[in-house]
Amino acid sequence: MVDEFRAAFQELIDASVATDPRHFPPAVHKVYLLASQIPVSERELALEALAPLLTGDHAAPGIIADLSVVAGALVEMGTDPGPTGTQVLHRLLTMGKGAIVFARAWERTGGGTPPDPDTITADAEARVATDLGTDAPNATMCWWTIRRHGLAAKTMLSQSTVRSHIRRDPTLHAELVAIANQLSDLLTEFDEVRTLLRMAEATSALVLDRTSQRAFRVLFDGIGDNFQLHTLLADALIGPQGQGLPGETPDPRWVNAFRDGPVDPHAPTVRGWWNLVAHDGTWVWNEGMPAEIPTIDGERVLVLDQQPYPRSWSARRRHPQVHGWLEVESELDPQEAALWWKRVAPTEPAIPSPDETDHTPLPEPVVLQPHDQPQPHLVRGFMAEEPTTPDPEPPTPAPAHPAPRQGKGLLPPLPPGVSNSSAWGPDWR
Repeated sequence: MVDEFRAAFQELIDASVATDPRHFPPAVHKVYLLASQIPVSERELALEALAPLLTGDHAAPGIIADLSVVAGALVEMGTDPGPTGTQVLHRLLTMGKGAIVFARAWERTGGGTPPDPDTITADAEARVATDLGTDAPNATMCWWTIRRHGLAAKTMLSQSTVRSHIRRDPTLHAELVAIANQLSDLLTEFDEVRTLLRMAEATSALVLDRTSQRAFRVLFDGIGDNFQLHTLLADALIGPQGQGLPGETPDPRWVNAFRDGPVDPHAPTVRGWWNLVAHDGTWVWNEGMPAEIPTIDGERVLVLDQQPYPRSWSARRRHPQVHGWLEVESELDPQEAALWWKRVAPTEPAIPSPDETDHTPLPEPVVLQPHDQPQPHLVRGFMAEEPTTPDPEPPTPAPAHPAPRQGKGLLPPLPPGVSNSSAWGPDWR
């Protein structure tokens, strides 16, 4: 079976480089069929071999988009993304800028919703050409492939190693957030890309318990919203199995659902423990995200106050494909805790005033600086840019509660034909 997979994968590589529309689709489907039946180590070698093809112009844009989807499918089977995971994000950055150029040109040439990327026509290219001139073909090609790049990026961002990489590359992170912000209103795939990028921003917090005056520094990853954070905090802090804070320990079935398990139909509803409050006294709503918790000197500070009224929520992760964990790194000594309490607002009336909004205000979206914004007169040649291939990442230390990988659920099957048009371009090419 391994030899058969290797042969199929070599056929895929050969057809990609040769831009062979006759052999590429069957090779892709054969790789899909065999990949789940071979050892993980073989899939890792195959995934690593895809990285060079996702850089520069080694293959046609449609091929690169399809290979990104193939890479995502291998990761969903439980394969470590390795350097290919970050290369998918660099490719999204290049193609995303071009897709935004197309969308802006569409707005300037009559407005309305841009065509679905999968059904774009020659008429659409002709329309934006009145604004973009000779740059229209490149921009249209970016729009045609952008959904596939978004789907692959969602899978890669679901992996902790890839999120760790973009935390170490703030420029890449900021540019990807800007692209996701601008595309999410047009393509639903990019709303999840945006929230996964926000997930990568927060991996620790200082937690202060008002009742006991104790303080803890917690580490976490894969936390999609504050419902999940709230529940895992209760598991880590309450009772003798935690840090001894008073309260009813959470049902293990809730905790499992918020880590890496399914929703238990016999325990679907969580009952809350605290009112989460920021250091300035504003409420931290469960519907929000850890990345929105305000900071002091770069550290997110969360105060646990008594609940003003009972709260409950569903025991399910916002991103089911992402496994979450939370652990207490340390408890602050009483003297250090006292210093932090001096920087925290006193407790406020339990019920906010009627004129307050229902949720913690979202931060201003990260946007590209004017000199970074893709402009029509600068578009020519952007598809030929070769993003710098990042150096291999050092191994990430395993958390105390490592999250096992999940092998299914995010990417759809390949579309019929696997972009099977001439030279992997839209039908009008």
